[in-house]
Amino acid sequence: MLTGIFSGSFNPIHIGHLALANWICEFGGVDELWFLVSPCSPLKEEAELMDERLRFGLVARAIADYPKFRVSDFEFALPRPSFTINTMRALRVAYPDREFALIIGADSWTNMSLWKDSEALIAEFNIIIYPRKAYDIIIPPEYTNVKAVEAPVLEVSSTFIRHALKAGHDVRYFLPFANRAITIEH
Repeated sequence: MLTGIFSGSFNPIHIGHLALANWICEFGGVDELWFLVSPCSPLKEEAELMDERLRFGLVARAIADYPKFRVSDFEFALPRPSFTINTMRALRVAYPDREFALIIGADSWTNMSLWKDSEALIAEFNIIIYPRKAYDIIIPPEYTNVKAVEAPVLEVSSTFIRHALKAGHDVRYFLPFANRAITIEH
């Protein structure tokens, strides 16, 4: 069973996350997809993040009715900040019966050399790269465990949603129905 790891702050989770994850499960070769909620990313300001338990709960509510999705707080118990290589290795130890694939955007793939132990991450794990506007996906032929998928590109971001809400805009249709009232309050 190939388990896709879709890691992020999900600050908040939105329809772009869900549509992409759904596409990857149905068309991208992943049997199950875990939304791995990151409590603290080395590349983000922690002050901008909603409470980690709130973000976890919002993801859980958003995915409750789709059997191929699961929400995970696995990183909550790991040292912070959360480095992807450490998380993926810890997942492999905790779930030896599973094969994991890291799901990342083309923007992250372009900057992969900045990640901690990026060469080890590429060597040790399957990686699925989804398209992002204005980013080409170039995979060297020796990276046989890395593949690009032609998922639809939805240019929605959590940053856009947070800024729109602060400015008083009604962006309810960018949010999962189950989370609209909760997200708009925060």
